Amino acid sequence: MPLKFELGPGRMIGGSYPCFIIAEIGQNHQGDIEIAKKMIKMAKDCGADCAKFQKSELEFKFNKRALERPYNSKHSWGKTYGDHKRHLEFSHEQYRQLQKYAKEVGIFFTASGMDEMAVEFLDELDVPFFKVASCDANNFPCLELTAKKGRPMVISSGMQSMATMRRVYQTVKEHNQNFTILQCTSAYPLDPEDVNLRVIAEYQKEFPDIPIGYSGHERGISITVAAVAMGAKVVERHVTLDKSWKGNDHEASLEPSELTELVRAIRLVERAQGTGIKQMLPCEKACHDKLGKSVVAKVAIPKGTVLSMDMLGVKVGEPKGVSPEDMGQLVGKAVTEDVEEDGSITPRMVDGYNNKG
Repeated sequence: MPLKFELGPGRMIGGSYPCFIIAEIGQNHQGDIEIAKKMIKMAKDCGADCAKFQKSELEFKFNKRALERPYNSKHSWGKTYGDHKRHLEFSHEQYRQLQKYAKEVGIFFTASGMDEMAVEFLDELDVPFFKVASCDANNFPCLELTAKKGRPMVISSGMQSMATMRRVYQTVKEHNQNFTILQCTSAYPLDPEDVNLRVIAEYQKEFPDIPIGYSGHERGISITVAAVAMGAKVVERHVTLDKSWKGNDHEASLEPSELTELVRAIRLVERAQGTGIKQMLPCEKACHDKLGKSVVAKVAIPKGTVLSMDMLGVKVGEPKGVSPEDMGQLVGKAVTEDVEEDGSITPRMVDGYNNKG
């Protein structure tokens, strides 16, 4: 049984607990706190468990030249990359406002800490868990710092190898038992051929004592639903209010109707997964009573006759007789009463037949 732990207050993940669904708002809020609040409310209304953002302290995430480089993309919010990122970055006070609003709405609130100072701020903010973005999965100093904080962790694994992820697992496990690793491919939008859902099964084998999840950037919801069917215990999808908005992530994001359908489909798949125990269920009784087959007599069989296989056939019988799977148990036993040709052979008719159910 995979490890189970509390990802947020009162919300367990792993085992048979429902998949935890993260609505990744990221920076799709266009730098507008009112849009960000609408997106938090949208995530809640659609049934997601958590609204997630991306927090950076820009001078700690980027070096000076990276911030000063020209940024001429159609998605740019400024002449330089630094100007662009500053437009999209909320202040500490704005984060507190968003956290307060999420609490009022009734949804978990967290963010990816995109550098060590951002992690320190999120720890001060008392988020329920840390999200580690794919770009920081191999940033081992930051990973260790985050793990030592003691909060649960959700770690994406885009752009990484299995060897790196083994090291990630070992590094985090040394300091923190409560974490999950998400299969992820870092392309926006992501082509189905590059999703590699089979990595989920490989992670489950490599790391059997932690829950495994999926962070998707593909169009639509089908692949994410398939990930849940494969055992993903946490899923993350980017969300937007409008895919036509400026920004690299919008095209790979889900609009409200899609997020609603994703949540509905995941919960439906969870109901369908069952216990793994194969047995006839109560819901099948009507079909079994109508069409379930029984052992019948191919010929008239007088009382006291010892049964042989050539005397026995299988048909839908009335009344219900011995199950065909037990036909072999009847051979060599005597019938205790006359059986007419084509008649059902019931358990009470056979001496020594033990399955009387």
